[in-house]
Amino acid sequence: MRLACIALLGGLLCLPVLPVIPSWPWLLLAGLAGLGLLRTLLYPLGWMLLGFTWACLSAGQALEQRLAPELDGRTLWLEGRVAGLPQQREGIWRFELQDVQARRAQLPARLRVAWHAGPAVQAGEYWRLAVKLKRPRGQLNPQGFDYEAWLLAQRLGATGTVKHGYRLQAAQGASQWRDQLRQHLLSLEQGPALAALLVGDGAALSAMQWQVLQATGTQHLMVISGQHISLLAGLLYGLVAGLQRLGCWPARWPWLPAACLLALSGALAYGWLAGFAVPVQRACLMLALVLLWRWRFRHLRIWTPWLLALCLVLLFEPLASLRPGFWLSFAAVAILLLCFSARLGARSWLASLGWAQWAIALGLLPLLLVLGLPVSLSGPLANLLAVPWVSLLVLPLALLGCLLLPLGELGEGLLWLAGWGLQLLFTGLQWLAEQQAAHAFAALPWPVLLATGLAALLWLLPAGVPLRWPGLLLWLPLLSWTPARPPVAEARVWLLDVGQGLSVLVQTHQHDLLYDSGPRSVSFDSGAQQVLPSLRALGVRKLERFIISHADNDHAGGAAAVLQGVPVLQLVSGEPRRLRLMRQAEACTWQTWQWDGVHFSQWQWAQARDGNQASCVLRIEAAGEVLLLSGDIDARAEQAWLAGPQAGVVDWLLAPHHGSRTSSSALFLAHARPRHVLFTRGWNNTFGHPHEEVVQRYLMQGVQAWDTARQGALLIALGRREPARGLREQQRFWREK
Repeated sequence: MRLACIALLGGLLCLPVLPVIPSWPWLLLAGLAGLGLLRTLLYPLGWMLLGFTWACLSAGQALEQRLAPELDGRTLWLEGRVAGLPQQREGIWRFELQDVQARRAQLPARLRVAWHAGPAVQAGEYWRLAVKLKRPRGQLNPQGFDYEAWLLAQRLGATGTVKHGYRLQAAQGASQWRDQLRQHLLSLEQGPALAALLVGDGAALSAMQWQVLQATGTQHLMVISGQHISLLAGLLYGLVAGLQRLGCWPARWPWLPAACLLALSGALAYGWLAGFAVPVQRACLMLALVLLWRWRFRHLRIWTPWLLALCLVLLFEPLASLRPGFWLSFAAVAILLLCFSARLGARSWLASLGWAQWAIALGLLPLLLVLGLPVSLSGPLANLLAVPWVSLLVLPLALLGCLLLPLGELGEGLLWLAGWGLQLLFTGLQWLAEQQAAHAFAALPWPVLLATGLAALLWLLPAGVPLRWPGLLLWLPLLSWTPARPPVAEARVWLLDVGQGLSVLVQTHQHDLLYDSGPRSVSFDSGAQQVLPSLRALGVRKLERFIISHADNDHAGGAAAVLQGVPVLQLVSGEPRRLRLMRQAEACTWQTWQWDGVHFSQWQWAQARDGNQASCVLRIEAAGEVLLLSGDIDARAEQAWLAGPQAGVVDWLLAPHHGSRTSSSALFLAHARPRHVLFTRGWNNTFGHPHEEVVQRYLMQGVQAWDTARQGALLIALGRREPARGLREQQRFWREK
């Protein structure tokens, strides 16, 4: 049975690395072959083929539920019910719609929409809305968040912006009650943290609070997960077991079935309160199997319920493997099982808690590196203090206060105590975060990851296992590895995918320069969520120069996050007075310099009359190959550039002003004679960039076009005269072409 489960998992877990979904004839053939092999000695291969077939069929069905390409960008009237808890921040409501219907088109069953300055929206309401629809598409950067994979794992077939709407039916039932409870919790002191802890709504937590949680590796405490579900179940189980030990349990009632049933009932009730999100469903399923094992099947090894839970979760939702939380939760449970099952001797509860935190920190390290997530160096200490604080004090008080809210002051008082406990928790975590922030490793090659995984596994095995101490040598590749840098006289240029904005990283043999930082909006900061993770993935530890071409939001919006996240030795801008940053920028003046055999020069039009014309223009030359980063200059600034010291032929041209009609003049292109043009823009952006006339102008001159909206982040090896490479060349079945 165990071998069959492992083989089935091998097929179900294929989705994260699958480039395309095979066509149905191949899947039919694989399924029939799997069934045929089940009664042979090759039955593990049969189970693997069946798992692969089921995973591909489920993923293919989710892809078919996506918005049709011909509806991308169109505004349609539709009807649907609000699913989950709507989130409101700075005047923007974000929520999901389920059971979506439209008269004029076939739409996905589930959508995620945003409503700017819209009315209050409650869970469970039924609305008729005019929505500008958009196919699932996200920015793609080195080791960045894959929004398209997240949407597919949620089975959200489209996103959209609400233009108008009216309520057809008010909320009622459990959804309305949960939303009202959430609103009541948000009105309390430390309400956002209480709402995250009780009803699974972490959207109200501030960005600063999330940064503190990430820096200390305690995000799981504010997200309803297996830990919270297991804790409540353990308390209820322990209550029955304690009464039985004290002789207070009725002898005619078997205590073990009652304890298991009460624990599962409490977990399901908590899961219902939290909205039964996918992680909660996963935790309840695993808990149910563990309790069943404890009740009737203790003769089997504890790994059996873990394997069964893993198989059942993936059979129910194969797309769960696209979410990092799936891997982290099951891996954490496996690490605890490895460390505490079949061990000789007993530890005190304090020693067990400390060892558990150390084991999870060590065991999850290789997985965090694979997933490209930051590693909290203060995590073991923070969790050693925070886990019992939340588990034994804050969460019981919060749940009891929630249960006793109908009694008025008693429930309110307990919630106040829980909020006070959370306030103390965040104070302590913030102090720890200031002492030691989370460390983000650069993207590591597979040999280094494999050595790190083996080293962690050896140290998690019992003390008497041979090779534990020699296994310390396996940590050396991680500690000594440094990212490869471009050779002397060459530059590596990353044109990051920040939507309707611009951010370019230039790396030489020993230096790093950033040109612009992308936009910032109410709900999204390119600097924090795209640029900084990319810099860390590419091994950037400091920026010798950070050039902000001008002060418009699409170029400077993410600058504050970049300045806060990485040391910057020199800050330059075409509009230093308009920037409101934590430090003053230098003015962009004519200047040339050389780094590692690569020549740089920056220029600004002295007679500029607006921010676009005042853009700081950067020219980079490596081994005779030239790249021009032009900011948002218009046709008049282009003419001034032609008369300046930088003028000349270029090989790579960043299309001025994202391909706006007011730029890329014929005179400018005739003199610059670029071989490649780079467009940075958002997909289906409201500005219509790049303009069709501009695109045709480039095509008529035989210029090859590259587009971040279509190809993701672009990598240029300047000095080698090679074509650019887009990250969308790394095929995954969920990515739009």
